[in-house]
This record gives sequence, structure tokens and C-alpha cells, in this order.
Amino acid sequence: MAALKDIVIARHEATSSRTGFLPKLTRLLLRIPPLAPRLIAMTCWLGCLLFVKPSFAQITYEDRVYQSNIKSVEFYNTSKEASFPVITLNSSDKLSLGFDDLKAQSKSLYYTIEHCDADWKPSNISPSEYLTGFNEDRLMDYKYSYNTIQKYIHYTLTLPNQNIAPKISGNYLLKVYENGDQQKPLLTRRFYVLNPRTSVNVDIVQSNNVSLRQTNQKLNLQVSYSGLAVQNPYADIRVLILQNGRPETGIMNTRPNYINGTQLLYNDINTNDFPGRNEFRHIDTRTLRLNSERVARIFRDTANTVVLLTDPVRNEPAYSFQYDNNGNFFIRNQDGSTPAIDADYAHVYFSLAAGKQPTEGSAYIVGKFNDWRLDNNSKLEFDPTRNHFYTNLFLKQGVYDYEYVWVDNKTNQPDDTVIEGSHFETENDYMVLVYYHPAGARWEELIGYRMVNTAKK
Repeated sequence: MAALKDIVIARHEATSSRTGFLPKLTRLLLRIPPLAPRLIAMTCWLGCLLFVKPSFAQITYEDRVYQSNIKSVEFYNTSKEASFPVITLNSSDKLSLGFDDLKAQSKSLYYTIEHCDADWKPSNISPSEYLTGFNEDRLMDYKYSYNTIQKYIHYTLTLPNQNIAPKISGNYLLKVYENGDQQKPLLTRRFYVLNPRTSVNVDIVQSNNVSLRQTNQKLNLQVSYSGLAVQNPYADIRVLILQNGRPETGIMNTRPNYINGTQLLYNDINTNDFPGRNEFRHIDTRTLRLNSERVARIFRDTANTVVLLTDPVRNEPAYSFQYDNNGNFFIRNQDGSTPAIDADYAHVYFSLAAGKQPTEGSAYIVGKFNDWRLDNNSKLEFDPTRNHFYTNLFLKQGVYDYEYVWVDNKTNQPDDTVIEGSHFETENDYMVLVYYHPAGARWEELIGYRMVNTAKK
């Protein structure tokens, strides 16, 4: 008992040496008679809490979830579910945000938006220059889950709305955070506001590199800016290309190869050459009562567990078509009526027969469901008894696209084609975004957008 008291006094005297005062808790302990050991231990625990400062993740300008209890984040143009989050300025276009909080406790959540340049750096302009309405607003729309083993609260938000709307075109970051404090973020999402002032033509061909003709897809672009006063098209206009909306695939064209009047041509033989990759793998957990394709076993008890069949390597020379959603996911529940709040969560076990050892590198599983992130949550572990990589993800019922990425220990570079393969015939969406920085302006505008599909030329 005396030892416990000494621990408390020593801890708080150490604190006083840093802060310049003797904590009241220590002075009280010096004057009181010996207490019961349980009370002393509780006092020690409470005293420690008084001097522990909570740490929160810093906001980064990317699609990201900052708290492990936030799941199933969807963000898209309401014209089509899971679509690219781009809207036209001063139009009727809307963006829909939805996500779950597995803590299932009502919180005071706020959101705001911030204007960025084409490189996703803050534009450093006043909110009054890019916002209509308030600088931030309360997120008020939420519902509790029902008939689910995993309890959660489902939040929804529509942008623009009467409280917050963008005033100028460009890149924007949506931030959702607790208690009006941006140092306590829940999630961030990128979106795009378009003021159409150019036309974009895209031609998709095989690679000019003979060795890549069977694996790559090359894009030739033509951007017309008739009616737009561009002083220096080599410096004032930039064009970004994304494959399936994936930021890590982005290629930024900083200057055209040729200029023909008010037409900018981007058709150099060595530029905008993308690996076609492969069609995505997918799982279907719309029902937890029956085994669907790729599902080996389903266990339902105090928690839902789904065990999938082992995935093989697909790095084969021959292309094989299969329908996919280009990396997206859709929340669905065939056993209910309102998937947003009656779809349950399950522990889904993935396994991969990569034919490799952990001494060679690491395997990751990615898709839109985890923002394509390579981190500890997406990294697979290795089972030496089965010679397989495996992982367990906690996913809401629905249909999910995914793929595996290999990071070689020698190069430390991620490469999905090592396991998945790459083919010119693969069906992909390409998003082309045209940015304009007028001379003397303090921000970059989005003045052109075109989405093309390799199967719909």
C-alpha cells in the first residue's frame, strides 16, 4: 500500500518539475492517512489521465479514413451510384456522402470544404472566395442500424446544399470532423467542381512500344479552348488523366506536344501509356444465408464470418473477360429492404496463393472500399503451413471489387501486374481533367472533363 502511494507521489512530482507547480492531487496525498490499496490504485489511474493529452491524426489532402470505427464510406455524383465525384458549377448536380460509425454513439459532427490546386495543395485563399453560405455546418442526417449483429449509425450528407456550396470551379476537399475541431478528423474526400470551357477528345490505342502492345493502353488527347483567352498554353493549362479514378495511376500533362491554333495536342509516342491491368476480382455478400460465387463457408453466430476460396495468381499472357465494376463497391442486402441501415457486417477471410515467400516482398489487398491504400490494414499475413498469404477484413454486406498489389523487397515499389497481370483488352474508365491557371490568378480552375471507357469507343 505504501508503495502504491509512493508511485502516485513520484509521478505527480515528476509532472511538477516540468510544469513548475505541485499538483493538487499530490499535496492531498501527502496530508491524508493511508488509504485502501484499491482506492490508491484508482487515484493513480485518474491522476495519469489528467496529464495524458489525446493525439489525433493530421488531415491529409486525399481520400482517407482517420478512425478505425468509420466504415463503408461512399461518395459519388447522385446521377449514378459509385460514379466519379464531379459536379458542374451552378447546376443541379449533387454529391452524396454516406458512412457508418461502428461505435453507434451519437456524436457532434461537422463538415466543411476547402479549395485546392491540381496537385491537391491548399489554394490559400479566403473561404469567402470559394464558398457560398457558412464556413462549416453540422452533419445532422443519421439513422441507427436495425436487425444487425454489428450495431452502427449511418450518416448521410448531400452537397452542395443551402448551407455550403462551392462558388468557383476546381478541386475541393470535403472534411468531416468531431465537435467543430478539424484536429479530430473522421474522414476526408476529394471532389471536383467543373466550369466547362473546353472540349476534350480522347483516342485510346495500343502502346507505341512494341514490347507493351499486348499489355498497355495509350491515350492521345486533343483539348480545344476556343473562346478562352489563354496567354501561354504551355504554362497555363495542365491535363490530368486517371485510370478508374485511382489517384496513384494519375499522369499529369504539364505541356502539350503540339499547338494548332486553339487546339492542344497530347500525343507523344512515350506519354500517357497506362498498363491495362486486369479485370478486378469480386466478392458477393449480398446474402449471408447462402454461399455465393467465391464463398467457401459462412458462419453466423455472435458475429458473421465469411471464408472465401483461395485466390490464384492471374499473371497469364491470355486475356479472359469477366464483368467487374472497375474497383468500386456497392452496399446491398438481399435479406432486407434498406441496405444503408439493415445490411450487416461480416469478417471476410481472403487468401492468396501468390507462389512467393515473405522474404521476397509483401502482398496487399486494395479497392475503392479501402481507398486503394497500402498500409497495415490492407497488408496480408503469411501462413507457412499452407504457403498462402491471408487477411481478414470487416466488410458490410454488398458487392466488392478488389485486387492484389505486390511490393518487392528489393525495389520497394508497388506493382499490381505481378499478381494480376496486364492486358490491352481490359475494360477501364479513364477520367481526363483540364486545369487552367489564368495569368495573375491565385487559384487553379477546372475547365474541362471527359470520361471515356475502353469498351465504348
